[in-house]
Amino acid sequence: MAPSRRQISGRSPLVNQQRQITSFFGKSASSSPSPSPSPAPSLSNKKIPKSNNPNPNSPSPSPPKKTPKLNPNPDPPARSPSPGPATPSPVQSKFKKPLLVIGQTPSPPQSAEITYGDEVVGKQVRVFWPLDKKWYDGSVTFYDKGEGKHVVEYEDGEEESLDLGKEKIEWVVGTKSGDRFKLLRRGASALRKVVTDDDDGDVEMGDVEEEKESKSDGDDSSDEDWGKNVGKEVCESEEDDDVELVDENEMDEEEKDEETPKVNRVSKTDSRKRKASEVTKSGSEKKSRTDKDTILKGFKASVVEPPKKIVEADKVVKGLDDTILDGDALARFGARESEKFRFLGVDRRDAKRRRPTDENYDPRTLYLPPDFVKKLTGGQRQWWEFKSKHMDKVVFFKMGKFYELFEMDAHVGAKELDIQYMKGEQPHCGFPEKNFSVNIEKLVRKGYRVLVVEQTETPDQLEQRRKEKGSKDKVVKREICAVVTKGTLTDGEMLSTNPDASYLMALTEGGESLTDQKAEHIFGVCLVDVATKKIMLGQFKDDQDCSALSCLLSEIRPVEIIKPAKVLSTATERTIVRQTRNPLVNNLVPLSEFWDAEKTMHEVGIFYKRISCQPSSAYSNEEKILGDGSSFLPKMLTELATEDKNGSLALSALGGAIYYLRQAFLDESLLRFAKFEYLPYCDFSNVNEKQHMVLDAAALENLEIFENSRNGGYSGTLYAQLNQCVTASGKRLLKTWLARPLYNPEMIKERQDAVAILRGENLPYSLEFRKALSRLPDMERLIARIFSSIEASGRNGDKVVLYEDTAKKLVQEFISTLRGCETMAEACSSLRAILKHDKSRRLLTLLTPGQSLPNISSSSIKYFKDAFDWVEAHNSGRVIPHEGADEEYDCACKAVEEFESSLKKHLKEQRKLLGDASINYVTVGKDEYLLEVPESLSGSVPNDYELCSSKKGVFRYWTPTIKKLLKELSQANSEKESALKSISQRLIGRFCEHQEKWRQLVSATAELDVLISLAFASDSYEGVRCRPVVSGSTSADVPHLSATGLGHPVLRGDSLGRGSFVPNNVKIGGAEKASFILLTGPNMGGKSTLLRQVCLAVILAQIGADVPAETFEVSPVDRICVRMGAKDHIMAGQSTFLTELSETAVMLTSATRNSLVVLDELGRGTATSDGQAIAESVLEHFIDKVQCRGLFSTHYHRLSVDYQTNPKVSLCHMACQVGEGIGGVEEVTFLYRLTPGACPKSYGVNVARLAGLPDYVLQRAVTKSQEFEALYGKKHGKTDGELAAMVKQIISSVASDSDNSTSMDSLSKLHSMANTFFQLTS
Repeated sequence: MAPSRRQISGRSPLVNQQRQITSFFGKSASSSPSPSPSPAPSLSNKKIPKSNNPNPNSPSPSPPKKTPKLNPNPDPPARSPSPGPATPSPVQSKFKKPLLVIGQTPSPPQSAEITYGDEVVGKQVRVFWPLDKKWYDGSVTFYDKGEGKHVVEYEDGEEESLDLGKEKIEWVVGTKSGDRFKLLRRGASALRKVVTDDDDGDVEMGDVEEEKESKSDGDDSSDEDWGKNVGKEVCESEEDDDVELVDENEMDEEEKDEETPKVNRVSKTDSRKRKASEVTKSGSEKKSRTDKDTILKGFKASVVEPPKKIVEADKVVKGLDDTILDGDALARFGARESEKFRFLGVDRRDAKRRRPTDENYDPRTLYLPPDFVKKLTGGQRQWWEFKSKHMDKVVFFKMGKFYELFEMDAHVGAKELDIQYMKGEQPHCGFPEKNFSVNIEKLVRKGYRVLVVEQTETPDQLEQRRKEKGSKDKVVKREICAVVTKGTLTDGEMLSTNPDASYLMALTEGGESLTDQKAEHIFGVCLVDVATKKIMLGQFKDDQDCSALSCLLSEIRPVEIIKPAKVLSTATERTIVRQTRNPLVNNLVPLSEFWDAEKTMHEVGIFYKRISCQPSSAYSNEEKILGDGSSFLPKMLTELATEDKNGSLALSALGGAIYYLRQAFLDESLLRFAKFEYLPYCDFSNVNEKQHMVLDAAALENLEIFENSRNGGYSGTLYAQLNQCVTASGKRLLKTWLARPLYNPEMIKERQDAVAILRGENLPYSLEFRKALSRLPDMERLIARIFSSIEASGRNGDKVVLYEDTAKKLVQEFISTLRGCETMAEACSSLRAILKHDKSRRLLTLLTPGQSLPNISSSSIKYFKDAFDWVEAHNSGRVIPHEGADEEYDCACKAVEEFESSLKKHLKEQRKLLGDASINYVTVGKDEYLLEVPESLSGSVPNDYELCSSKKGVFRYWTPTIKKLLKELSQANSEKESALKSISQRLIGRFCEHQEKWRQLVSATAELDVLISLAFASDSYEGVRCRPVVSGSTSADVPHLSATGLGHPVLRGDSLGRGSFVPNNVKIGGAEKASFILLTGPNMGGKSTLLRQVCLAVILAQIGADVPAETFEVSPVDRICVRMGAKDHIMAGQSTFLTELSETAVMLTSATRNSLVVLDELGRGTATSDGQAIAESVLEHFIDKVQCRGLFSTHYHRLSVDYQTNPKVSLCHMACQVGEGIGGVEEVTFLYRLTPGACPKSYGVNVARLAGLPDYVLQRAVTKSQEFEALYGKKHGKTDGELAAMVKQIISSVASDSDNSTSMDSLSKLHSMANTFFQLTS
């Protein structure tokens, strides 16, 4: 007898749970009525006979590679995806019975076999393979009359000998033999049959399926209504209550009863030819579907519909929240989604039934039509309730041990996570709980928002609730437990390896700029680093170009921005687009979501008042709570609220951030342990009062401080050159130092002293310090995660059902934190030895306990060190405290010991009473403390002893005292176990009480790490290095900059491949010296490189690092203004020239006497006359009005002529040697040496030669250049007119003197030149 279908499919009963998961979205009713007037048969309890007749619902696939029809693998995969009927069309599960067409006339009985002969040779046929659950196209090529079988050749070239009368086949009408039948997608109808997809899911999902097979009894999969009710239109007598919450074993038995044997067939092709991966990758494969069939004389023929529905499906699907299907996914799901989810396409409305064209339309929500909701099962309704309120997010829907993605979210999972679709017509994929962190981080990094829906009830709890409260719920409770985005990601592999801060930025705007584009802006900003619990608040005024905001955005590069909808000005919106790198932008509704200052203070006040008395609170200390009890706010928030509303916008920005983080369940853990800071140097107008140099957005970009111009990476940047930090917090601090160099000379000197001490003879101490810290994780983020763990919210909630051992993971992270803190404390203590020989005020502060370094060695670390065994706890995930470490646990242990001691004392009493020292306690099974008495003494045993058991020679009793003590001992052991379970939380709570100490320790360690990094970084300079002299400046001092043998901190000869880098001497400013260098020289001569190296040297000097030079002296620079390079900002609507002049405009308004201005080829983006005029006017402003230091490179050689006698300007050029080349083309050798004097030409044709332009083009260019110089290059206005007049006068006088011996030929040439001058100047 042929094996059953169940055996053929190779599936285990264990797969039943996954069948239910896939069927979770089984349709409860068809969206289109069945064309058949006959009632639909029941799909759940009807047994179906074996069918050998042509199937009434045949699909039309292109030929994938096929599995041999005999199952070659008896070991079933655990996660075998079922076809799970898709929402909300009525279908039937492949596990329940053979495939049927609902609503059609039943197939003929088996006895009515159809025989075929020669008449079918040459015809196209489709053959159904049970194992693949697929139809394959082929053609009948031969008929063997002797055996009565036909040879069918499939489209992939395989052949098979079949008895067509006994096969499930379908004839293709109207198609010539040999033609490939191309399947067209058609709209869904009630006649649709679910045909399972290929089996490659069983292969590709590997570990996932293995996980599914091993689900524990706690998995709720079997208790959901996984599509058990098939549909009211399909079978109206079948009610939800009768089919949901069926026990897993019962469902397996039902499945066995419903399945019927199938005929075994073996292909002539070896089974190894077909692999699931080949099926997946086959370009010719088409997913099997069919909708409309026509009965033709006993067999079915598909009617191919026109392709217009494909177009319709494509349009609708492309509107599904920007999830665009293509390829196989579109072919497989497109038509269904266009047919069933019209409310997602052209009929889309938000939750308040507003259309996309309506004002205040909210695309984050979706209106679900009532008729659609009615057809949903309880589980479907639960998913759609979550999804309809969060259409902008991908829903991770927890089902047992797996997170499932359905419908449009499944497309995202398949595309971005490379998760394979489950079988069936409904989009569905999933992954096990252990892969949660990896997958959620992948999606978040790609810009998706993820909504995490967790189970908050087990199946047993559901059943108990149904019994106790009479609830009719059939689905376990689920709740939103997290919303994860770029700015709210707190854990993950990439986050742990990437030290860069991921800032969430809330921004609002006030003032007249909202209505007047020329007015100044007023911004309120809140920056949140969720991973470290840092909150920076600020409010500042800005110019009409948003220069301060641009600088802030360029420095921090926020990964996510929160702003009030339709509030920010156009200029602000443009600035956000221009100065960010594709952040996630969230528009909140003003006031109700993006709170104002009053609402923010109210909400924050309620929170801090509630937690003020909790021991783990950051503000439980009275010193940190302001007011007489009416205010529980941190000091900084109170200051912002009381300064005549100066901080109202900053507080509003904080409100927007808190509201957003509240939706992600992060607000309380953030506020409880928040580290509030003021946003540094926001107000650029008072830069002299600040402690830092200003590097605006243009400077950071043009000087490549953090991002190179090639790909935006770190390679080749100043940060990469200096970054030799070994800690993540040190790397972040170095970026802060580079973005905000010091301005105060005394502070610069302190830092220089520290850097100098950390090398030389103290180098071994520095190396040992680095070695110890290099093994540490990101301590700042790890400590913040430990702080968050005491908050029972989000996925840490008490009700959340998780199968992963989160308690063990938490214990391991806590121990890693303790070890890290211990390592940092010991490393700082060892480094303190350098203070014995050298004194540095900054190092003394950093290494002295009780100052910047907290005093933690004697109390905090020692307490945790003595509290429990770290190694044992890390390995077991269970903390067993030592005596004296935890009072509650000690009390419980003491109680247990007292009862055990009482039992021992009682034993001694019984021995004395019965007169036998051999009497002892024994344990039999679960019975403990049984008093074992020799049989010979049984007559002496008191009557109140309870005989429990006996064996040869002995009797075992419980005395009344033992029973009483055992009851008390059991209670004491329960209390001990309870205390043990909560010990880790109590220890973490104790750790959090000293949060300021841990943060200070991390901060001090990070600063020491950066100082050592600066000390080591100078070793990588090429050539000499020196400690720069930063002289104090007064209002009477003339700003100056002097460098001898100045090299480049980043560029090296070996990287350039052309020998060593050429150093230069640069002198700018000082008493009676030129404050500006006007730099000319050939193209590619090194002008831009010189400008950059001067700026970088100043930055190095003011962060306290050494400079690559023989000597370097500078008076403090308050701002570096840089304009170089050619680029546009198309997204902001700015051309290249407009961008150039916009940056110049900022420089003109913001530069001060102490600034360093660097301009590279200003004015080249327009006509020569206009460009030269603009360049000269700007240069004149900086020289005469601002009187600052600067370098101005140009190819307008006329400027050199105009300023050759100006004492405030030093004319210099980059030296070169010029030789004669082929065809008159000049060949230039670059010397890269800064040389006094102006360069006569730019030698642009030489660059054309280097670029490889053809010789004939070069020669023509030389000729044109000479002509242009003759006609236009010498026309210099009034000065040239005077020169022409003078030459005419000389010639006239010479011509009138007959005795003059001057050659008349020479005079004729001179006369001709004068005429040319006259024509040009007239």
